[in-house]
Amino acid sequence: MESESRARQADFIRAEIDADLAAGRFGGVVHTRFPPEPNGYLHLGHAKSIFLNFGVASEYGGLCNLRFDDTNPAKEETAYVKAIREDVAWLGGNWGDREYFASNYFEELYAYAEELIRLGKAYVDDLTADEIREYRGTLTAPGRESPWRDRPVEENLDLFRRMRNGEFPEGSRVLRAKIDMASPNLVMRDPTLYRIRHAEHHRTGQSWHIYPMYDYAHCLSDSLEGITHSLCTLEFVNNRELYDWVLDTLRVYHPRQIEFARLNLTYTVLSKRKLIQLVREGYVNGWDDPRMPTLSGLRRRGVPPAALHEFIKRIGVARADSTVEYEMLEYCIREKLNASAPRGMAVLEPVRVIIENYPEDLTEEFEMPWHPEDATFGSRKVPFSRELFIERDDFRLVPPKKFHRLSPGVEVRLRYAYLVTCTEAVYDCDGRLLELRCVYDPASKGGQSPDGRKVRGTLHWVSAKHAIRAQARLYDKLFSSPDPDRAPEGETFLANINPDSLRIVDAFIEPALADIPSGATVQFERVGYFCKDTDSIPEMPVFNRTVTLRDSWAKMEKRSRD
Repeated sequence: MESESRARQADFIRAEIDADLAAGRFGGVVHTRFPPEPNGYLHLGHAKSIFLNFGVASEYGGLCNLRFDDTNPAKEETAYVKAIREDVAWLGGNWGDREYFASNYFEELYAYAEELIRLGKAYVDDLTADEIREYRGTLTAPGRESPWRDRPVEENLDLFRRMRNGEFPEGSRVLRAKIDMASPNLVMRDPTLYRIRHAEHHRTGQSWHIYPMYDYAHCLSDSLEGITHSLCTLEFVNNRELYDWVLDTLRVYHPRQIEFARLNLTYTVLSKRKLIQLVREGYVNGWDDPRMPTLSGLRRRGVPPAALHEFIKRIGVARADSTVEYEMLEYCIREKLNASAPRGMAVLEPVRVIIENYPEDLTEEFEMPWHPEDATFGSRKVPFSRELFIERDDFRLVPPKKFHRLSPGVEVRLRYAYLVTCTEAVYDCDGRLLELRCVYDPASKGGQSPDGRKVRGTLHWVSAKHAIRAQARLYDKLFSSPDPDRAPEGETFLANINPDSLRIVDAFIEPALADIPSGATVQFERVGYFCKDTDSIPEMPVFNRTVTLRDSWAKMEKRSRD
């Protein structure tokens, strides 16, 4: 009954797993795997797969392996392996002692390939890559058989062994499955199983000269590891027929492949090829650039794993592709940081304020909570003096309607400190605001009105004498178009790069913010959430903007409900 209830309420993958368990398939065991290729860094799309594979295994009391499908030595690096481990662990994936590599199985995969040859189900082909594509045919026309398709078994075995020994140049021969050149599924038209690569492998060195294709290695690795449910994205739906063919032809243990919709996000590219291009051509400052949708970039930007988990839960698991609004991701980030991030004061575009009736030699300290709604965060002391910095945008000489901040003759509250009134604005000869002169009400200590008078504006501030100079990196979306791939004719996705995706400003922060550890995220009050960067040094703390305080997604949701 419990299983039936979960199947009705859960996504289709969990419903199908429930059905398998009810039927006694796989002996009542659930064993999944997360199988990245170590040829780049993980991104948001991988987060969906990580949460799904590790989450399903945990929910059903099963196991999830971490397996690196390292079958292309020309593109793989040990550095990518290390980064992937860190990212999966950061998201809470626990693979225990079950870390595997496809390269662990190279001998077994090779033996299976020889078995296919002996069964008459594989042959060595001398066609070039271009000729293989030409012979494959189209969606409306069947393919043509290779002139080498009917080579005798012994000749195929001899050639395949010599391929392994490195006797032939790259591109001269491949091993292909012998299936059906007229199949309506182009994947089944004698797909390549092995190709020659004279490249050093990050684990096996130069001991191999042939490497299995992904589809061939993937299904057999699943089989060898006893995976029950091979969960993958929709681009592999046509490959499932080949997955099944290899396992059934060899009569080995057969996991079940189930496909789900990949993650598509506005203002974002999640193609590994395009992300590599952004890094190599210098459009971003490495894989962990906070503008990148990589997990390392999001981590450096200060995005908490819980926010990504919530984001993936909201998206859900579906059978059909769709595109998610970037604003939903930002909403989930704000929601988690609102509860988990301490508050502090920082001024990003400063203008000096002189409180003329405040004693020049006096410094006060105000006790301020790190979080206004959670006392467990504790508090800190913030110094206050005659000269302060406030945000330049918090003053208008001629205020517009509903401008509840500082302007001549208007009284505002300096957060947790005093009420002040602007008496004069000083400009230079070019009309740029230099400083503001104000008076304060000594009876309003703590920012409270002594006589109950209404004060609508509240400003954050930093004592000029005690301020710490910091660098604030104001990150925005990397692309200016919701669909970066939709570029002007003759252009690529690079034409849609946002020229304002990064703006760097010198800021002033209260002293306590300089002491937070690198990687910690804090809310700069009234400004946004910022993460202290690993580039920080004591003389110059660096903060990356995680997300602004403006929440457009909540408004979008409200409009849709209304």
